[in-house]
Amino acid sequence: MNPTLRNVLLIVGTVILVGATLSLVNLDKTPTLDMGTFVSHVQEGKVKEVEVRGSKLNVTLTDGSKATVDKESNDSLSELLRNYGVDAQKAREIRTTIKDSSGAGYWLGVILPTLIPFLLIFGLMFFFFRQVQGQNNRAMSFGQSTARETQKDTKDKITFSDVAGVKEAKQELEEVVEFLKSPEKFSKLGAKIPKGVLLMGSPGTGKTLLARAVAGEADVPFLHMSGSEFVEMFVGVGASRVRDLFTKAKKSAPCIVFIDEIDAVGRQRGAGLGGSHDEREQTLNQILVEMDGFEPNLGVIVIAATNRPDVLDPALLRPGRFDRRVVLDPPDINDREEILNIHAKNKPLAQDVQIRRLAERTPGFSGADLANLMNEAAILAARRNKSEVDMTELVESIEKVMLGPERRSHLMNEEERKITAYHESGHALVAHLQPHTDPVQKVSIISRGRAAGYTLKLPTEDRHMRNRTEYIEDIAVMLGGYAAEKTFFGEVTTGASNDMQQATKLAKNMVTQWGMSDALGPRIYGEREDMIFLGREIHENRDYSESRAELIDTEVDTLIQNGLKTALKIVSEQKEAMDRIANHLVEKETIERDEFAAVVGLPSANPKNKV
Repeated sequence: MNPTLRNVLLIVGTVILVGATLSLVNLDKTPTLDMGTFVSHVQEGKVKEVEVRGSKLNVTLTDGSKATVDKESNDSLSELLRNYGVDAQKAREIRTTIKDSSGAGYWLGVILPTLIPFLLIFGLMFFFFRQVQGQNNRAMSFGQSTARETQKDTKDKITFSDVAGVKEAKQELEEVVEFLKSPEKFSKLGAKIPKGVLLMGSPGTGKTLLARAVAGEADVPFLHMSGSEFVEMFVGVGASRVRDLFTKAKKSAPCIVFIDEIDAVGRQRGAGLGGSHDEREQTLNQILVEMDGFEPNLGVIVIAATNRPDVLDPALLRPGRFDRRVVLDPPDINDREEILNIHAKNKPLAQDVQIRRLAERTPGFSGADLANLMNEAAILAARRNKSEVDMTELVESIEKVMLGPERRSHLMNEEERKITAYHESGHALVAHLQPHTDPVQKVSIISRGRAAGYTLKLPTEDRHMRNRTEYIEDIAVMLGGYAAEKTFFGEVTTGASNDMQQATKLAKNMVTQWGMSDALGPRIYGEREDMIFLGREIHENRDYSESRAELIDTEVDTLIQNGLKTALKIVSEQKEAMDRIANHLVEKETIERDEFAAVVGLPSANPKNKV
């Protein structure tokens, strides 16, 4: 329960209890008679019974009604009546009983109403002091590790069979699991258990998922926490938590310790603003000592994950600490097919669904992207009240993951629709009529994300390297929309701004980073440095002269201008094809690959792009 809600309920309950007690005390309250009236009733024979309780008389009249009378505590009832001149015979006719005033009723009626407010005040003071004491106890426990231990029998248990692709990574970790289960198999050959395994890969490639699979496969305790959980606002907390974590691990050995996003505390030392007293650096120092210090951690394997291995401290990566570095690459087409099959297990798919075709249309997707794709398709099918997920939802989900959701409410007037149609036709036609570009899969003028329209071209096979000619053609494709607007409307719109940005970035990388300029030669220009506290690659060290800077600008301009000339030439020479594509887009808004080939009426310049 929320602590604030619990406190409120406690206070409200206390108030209700006090009110109920006070109401019980005054529940039997009867009218009070003055002494003169009481004496008159006695003389008139209206008093049937009198109960003497200390200084109070509980009177019962002959008509059945009751009343109370206050008297002096030192006078008895007989003396009182005698002093008021009441006839003795009248007094003897009254049935009189005397009760001790020291009973529970006295405490309940006299002392308790006075005592309750003090009890309430002391109770609230005790409660608040206890709360403060609890805060102090938690403050003193800041140095304890917050690692969670994964139970062996969990409902959402994940094993290596639930992780597709990354075969080499699974093999490395399977050896770790086997080492923990059967250490004698390795020790008899003189092999020592690895102390640390570092999982490296782009976001979404399955590092955390693979660590959860290790927890599912290994029949040993599995402690896991994030790198950000070590450092708090208090000095020394991070190092203390590291010590406590490894103390727990030693008691549970053999076991596995998983630290996710270790770059939060494992960055290179000496680069922080706090100098040698930086709390993060102290935490890193303690991790280094615990992993390979004077006290060996026998049976404790540390698995860490990061997508920034370039910023980690060299001492953390040396042998003896992280002995193995496992790289998780983005999945290729076969891996993507396996991943899609895993995420499709609990989803009813229609007969027309082709997982292989989906894998072909998702180059560059990570495992997380593919999982999101299948989930978005299921959500879309449920929104349309379907009982199965068919190929239409899956294809739409690919575009949603890549570009964002459709914005059909973003209405354009007829002039804007026409400009967008010719703009996208320019991209598509330039890509279609160059010998090294990827095939056009889809052209649309339906707004997605921040784009008014889009041209989707995807490779027919996975590639890891590209050459200068391919990049030059890509620049021409990027400027195809600019060329179309310039040719058919005489001026350009703001719709080409992102295209120019991407073309400029690509041309600059070709010249300064990839050595694809004959004039500048095979050299890198501009040494980029990571400013840890100010963001990534925010600073670039200019290690070249002003004359070289002018030459870089000239080369970048040349690449862009050559790409624009190519795009203008294709668009100008194929105006009829441009009109056919643009008119078709205005009418139907979207053109798929086969339909595009039929509308354009020209064979693709790339023999690999034949439909």
